[in-house]
Amino acid sequence: MNALRQLLPRWIKAYPRAQFTGDLLAGLIVTLLVIPQSLAYALLAGLPPQAGLYVSIFPVIAYALLGSSMTQAVGPVAITAIMTFTVLSPLETPGSPHYIALAASLSLLSGALILAFGLFRLGFLSQLLSRPVISGFISGSAVLIVISQFKLLLGVNVSGATTWQILYSLYENVSQARPITMLTSGVALLVLYTSRLWMPKALGRIGLSMQRAVILVRLMPLLVVVAATLMVVEFDLDRTQGLAVVGSVQEGLASFTFFLPSLVSLKLLTVPAMILALIGMVQNITMAQALAIKQRERVDANRELVGLGAANIVAAFYGGMPVGGGLSRSAINVASGARSPLASIVSAMVMLCIVAAGTHWFARLPLAVLAASIVIAAIGLIDVKAFRQAWSYDRADALALLGTGLGVLVLGLELGIALGIGLSLATLLLRASSPHIAVIGRIAGTEHFRNVERHGVETIPGVLFLRIDESLFFGNLNAVESRLGVELEKAADLRDVVLIMSGVNRVDTTAMEVLSDINRDLASRNIRLHLAEVKGPVQDRLICSPLWKALSGDVHLSANRAFEALRPLASVPVPEPPDWII
Repeated sequence: MNALRQLLPRWIKAYPRAQFTGDLLAGLIVTLLVIPQSLAYALLAGLPPQAGLYVSIFPVIAYALLGSSMTQAVGPVAITAIMTFTVLSPLETPGSPHYIALAASLSLLSGALILAFGLFRLGFLSQLLSRPVISGFISGSAVLIVISQFKLLLGVNVSGATTWQILYSLYENVSQARPITMLTSGVALLVLYTSRLWMPKALGRIGLSMQRAVILVRLMPLLVVVAATLMVVEFDLDRTQGLAVVGSVQEGLASFTFFLPSLVSLKLLTVPAMILALIGMVQNITMAQALAIKQRERVDANRELVGLGAANIVAAFYGGMPVGGGLSRSAINVASGARSPLASIVSAMVMLCIVAAGTHWFARLPLAVLAASIVIAAIGLIDVKAFRQAWSYDRADALALLGTGLGVLVLGLELGIALGIGLSLATLLLRASSPHIAVIGRIAGTEHFRNVERHGVETIPGVLFLRIDESLFFGNLNAVESRLGVELEKAADLRDVVLIMSGVNRVDTTAMEVLSDINRDLASRNIRLHLAEVKGPVQDRLICSPLWKALSGDVHLSANRAFEALRPLASVPVPEPPDWII
């Protein structure tokens, strides 16, 4: 009995009974609200609609038992759906048995990678993607999702997976658009958009709490789906007017199918699985941490990866669609009053009952309405605010965001994220190779040193205080040597150079050798090289180097100690500039 108890998640061992009612209601509400979303994302991925329902059962339970977040909800999400379709549609016909098998293989491979990252405590790999790159990828994917739904919004046959292929196919077939389909999708878009935009404020004015208002707004897609389905049934729109509907939805539980990917599948899907795993890692951990902050909880990044990896592996054997941490699902979960993963387990059980006996209700659901719900959800993922903020704060990050988004649209998801990673690395290398180097002096009457170009400071004639605000490695040494050469040309009477190394956290072998060269060059000019504020780990390495013994000057504990040691009887104050900039 004790051994069995040890296997249980921590939240079960100390579950407060007072939370049960809230978790139960949250599970019921989440299930009802995400049914249209699950169907829609399965169709977006090119899979049968019931696949979205299947992966909302056992994968959800797997994450609830193994993950660390109390309120995050996993399931079909827009990003993984569009990535699945983009990767697999050029290989096989969407919806075909081989296509479904490839989707399951993709879910299995990405899940195995995520699980391995969690077990080997490699959650830090999620930091390979910066926030601007992730934002650009999601925004670009959202635009691609919107474009991909035009065929269902208009009722035309469109082929292609990339932006240009879809747009060109739309251009060729737009004349075939069905008025009934356009009317249905237009009304659905109008209702969903206005409800999201205006409904919370309107409900707030009549005294409804924000929590209940959010739930009602989230309820609108379900109400629209129900209303549209009733209209189809009442007026027989699918048979008399040609309005496209979901069609036959398999009823009953899918069988649990264990398989191993073929060598051909491994060759085709390894790279896409790695990208899917990386995106899933970043998105899941980021969302879990955001929810934890709001709920005043803590999450374990590696446990999150174990839970998400296990969920995708289970999804591969039962449904075949990759899953992830859903933003809307999690928001609904929290707004509905969920306080523990029990809410997700309740949701999975309710979905199990629906799949077992109620899927026939969705047969005459208009595809145009599902497409409208996808479009509204995707529009919410386009983060224009992030670009504006990045542009005003750091143009390099803004360009990485924009480049990733455009790369996704122009080049595709795989090359787009690769471009984003490349831009991030290029930005990092550019910054590291151009370190901030400042000539500094002492503020009169203090022990503080500041940039001579920004502050009124006192200096010592014949002594150059140069502060380097970056670790020294092979990539930025040219900038250091160049700046030192410029300062040597400015002052022909130098007798001492003091390198302030408070911002240097590491000195690699190349940097040590270059510093040795600088020391010898300065000595040949009768100029001594001093070091100040050398950090312990850096000093430990330098002590073992030839530079330490050959140093022509001294090593000072602080810049002020160096200033006092090298100061002659009189120092020359520099007038304070008009503006004080810290």
